[in-house]
Amino acid sequence: MNMLLVGFQDVLNPATLFWVAVGVTLGYVLGALPGLGKATGVAVSIPLTFYLPPAAALGMLIGIAKGSAAGSAVSAILLNTPGEPSSAPTALDGYPLARQGKAQKALKMGLFSSVIGDFLSTLILIGLAAPLARYALLIGPVELSAILLFSLTFIGGLSGNSMIKGLIAGALGVFFATIGLETETFVPRLTFGFLELDDGIALVPMAIGMLAVAEMIIQAGNLRTLDSGQITDGTSREDRVILASEWRRCIPVILRGSLIGSVVGVLPGLGASVGSFLSYGTTKRASRTPEKFGTGMIEGIAAAESADNAVVPSSLIPLFALGIPGSVIAAILIAAFILHGLTPGPLMFVQQPRLVADVYAAMLCASVILLVVGYAGQRVFAQVIKAPLRLIIPGVLLLCSIGAYMETSSVFSIYVMLFFTVLGFFARKLDFSFVTFLIGFVIGPNLELSFRQSLQLLDHNAANLIRHPIAVVFIALTVAVVWWIGRGNRRKEAAVPAGAPDLDQSGLSRNQ
Repeated sequence: MNMLLVGFQDVLNPATLFWVAVGVTLGYVLGALPGLGKATGVAVSIPLTFYLPPAAALGMLIGIAKGSAAGSAVSAILLNTPGEPSSAPTALDGYPLARQGKAQKALKMGLFSSVIGDFLSTLILIGLAAPLARYALLIGPVELSAILLFSLTFIGGLSGNSMIKGLIAGALGVFFATIGLETETFVPRLTFGFLELDDGIALVPMAIGMLAVAEMIIQAGNLRTLDSGQITDGTSREDRVILASEWRRCIPVILRGSLIGSVVGVLPGLGASVGSFLSYGTTKRASRTPEKFGTGMIEGIAAAESADNAVVPSSLIPLFALGIPGSVIAAILIAAFILHGLTPGPLMFVQQPRLVADVYAAMLCASVILLVVGYAGQRVFAQVIKAPLRLIIPGVLLLCSIGAYMETSSVFSIYVMLFFTVLGFFARKLDFSFVTFLIGFVIGPNLELSFRQSLQLLDHNAANLIRHPIAVVFIALTVAVVWWIGRGNRRKEAAVPAGAPDLDQSGLSRNQ
């Protein structure tokens, strides 16, 4: 608590608060623009923080992540086009409300639910990260190797419609992580004579290519649909404000969604989409009128948005406690944390307690700023997203190229970005999980190093695992997860009738 007070002293100054506010505002706009999101915004903005103080830089990036998670509901409600896949459940009831002339009511409930879920999840992060880190110090290479293997399998099985495709994507991510100098002998691997690859593939150009540029190419093929759709506001006060009766119905839903999103965020790799869909489905099943969901139930917006935004802070818990990214945004933030002197993992609470406190204080301040920015600028953001996407795409591509170049100050990074753009494009078209790919890439070096160390500690004898019960438990869990998810996928395939629409990772039909 003493360090947290010091963190507030570092953050509560005009310069730092300004950059946090810039991050929240930028993230909210990026989230509202269809096809963009927190991962894209953070990946592009990391090079822009090179010359900022650590507290301001990390506060700005976290502000982008928080603002984008809330802003993605704007396009979902007004255009029926989720800014991110995790906002797809928001569109199910938000867009019908907007078509009924209740767009302002839907936008306000989305904002309030987002802020409450985000704030409660941030408190959970502050309360749980350090205690978990103390136990994490007891985990050795054998246990860490088993935990990473379990996480990658769990992510691969749940990130898409096919466990096999998920595992393939995760394995490809680990494969690309092996490019560069080998960890023990420092022999170049898969560099093909390019000196730029000796240090491995940079995460930022890869993430920009797979997330932003690939998405822009896909969106460019659907311009006519995205440019259409005008929403008008209702004339009565009841259409623009949230009534007391609606608050009474939505408060339990928001609290439940915040809890679901926090739990999903703690589990590495599930992501915001799982949290929002799970919360929406739980609320629908618990409702007395489940048949009305999808026709304009405000509880649907509250359930989806509270869980969606609660995932962002809680996904940093495994990153801080174990050094394992719990989501794509956590994986991308690793580069920013290391750049500004904070290496994620249990030792950071001992080595950099003040900087950790700065991050916590910036996250709490970002939650308050998000409420102010979102409430004051909803009408403005609603106009921004109505701009023709054909005018937005060229500017986004320019920012992507600049962001990739600034990471290494080399044109080679732009080539890397374009290579992974092609890979990301086909990953989307073929329904391979790029989330699993990115997380596999991030944990790949740790997985390889801990596995090599485990071989030495076990003396190349699997029987010695009996001395490591935690590792045995996670290996058993890995086998159980593969069996359970595989069985569930077979049942799902058997239950889907012939001619049913094929759904992508966002839960939307591919032809939408």
